[in-house]
Amino acid sequence: MGIGIIALNCRGPLPATPHPFLFTNLNRPMSDRTVFFISDGTGITAETFGNAILAQFELTPRHIRMPFIDSVDKAHQAIRQINHTGEVEGKRPIVFTTLVNMDILAVIKTHCNGMLLDMFGTFVAPLENELGIKSHHRIGRFSDASKSKAYDDRIEAINFSLAHDDGQSNRDLAGSDVILVGVSRSGKTPTSLYLAMQYGLKASNYPLIPEDFDRRQLPPALAPHRKKIFGLTISPERLSQIRNERRPNSTYASLTNCRNEIHEAEAMMRREGIRWLSTTTKSIEEIATTILQEIRPERLEY
Repeated sequence: MGIGIIALNCRGPLPATPHPFLFTNLNRPMSDRTVFFISDGTGITAETFGNAILAQFELTPRHIRMPFIDSVDKAHQAIRQINHTGEVEGKRPIVFTTLVNMDILAVIKTHCNGMLLDMFGTFVAPLENELGIKSHHRIGRFSDASKSKAYDDRIEAINFSLAHDDGQSNRDLAGSDVILVGVSRSGKTPTSLYLAMQYGLKASNYPLIPEDFDRRQLPPALAPHRKKIFGLTISPERLSQIRNERRPNSTYASLTNCRNEIHEAEAMMRREGIRWLSTTTKSIEEIATTILQEIRPERLEY
């Protein structure tokens, strides 16, 4: 019986230290196919890559991430859940894996009854042959976060972005790699944090407010850093919807006010020669990619 089924049927107290994947998505409705993402690390790479592939198909599978499968015993437990799922659903589960431990991977390959897609095996082995060198077979993005300068830089960037969120601090704006401007709730905060977490960039964000529109010019603190500025806008209808979730039936959220703020913000960006885009229908990933193509921070490698 699969681990997830045992957890559902147990009547006594739950184990104090359940396996990381024990309760993954148990409350989601069953679909016609289940997809597993197995990794000896966080599973983020497997899930991101797997989802990019699955997005090409019209289906809504049930997702189960199995991170930290870092022992043969855990591999066997994972196999039991995968194979049991296939038996219950009557269809082979799809299994994406980024396992780098060969012993653990061997267990999965030998006993898995699902459709196994070994992403590292697909790409790493051919690259080893082409380059004539062996890969590190390293688990995760950082083999030891405590010794990684890239990791330290990323943490510093996240702290910087949090400190410079929504115009909280004008200090060290010169240290920003990117400065995002736009009206409140146009997507500045999630974009700046994504840039920090994904790329290690120090991203500040600064709200444009009615006083700025009355002055008809950029806030004085931003003027010296024009080359680093990128503007975000949004449709008034979508902005009103977002703001009403925060402050229902307020002037702040009214469609009339949103239309006025967006009109003034876009007019300012045109006057000041600021590059900008609408976030209305774009994902955070698309927004960030566009910003990087336009700003091209000096310390980011392309």
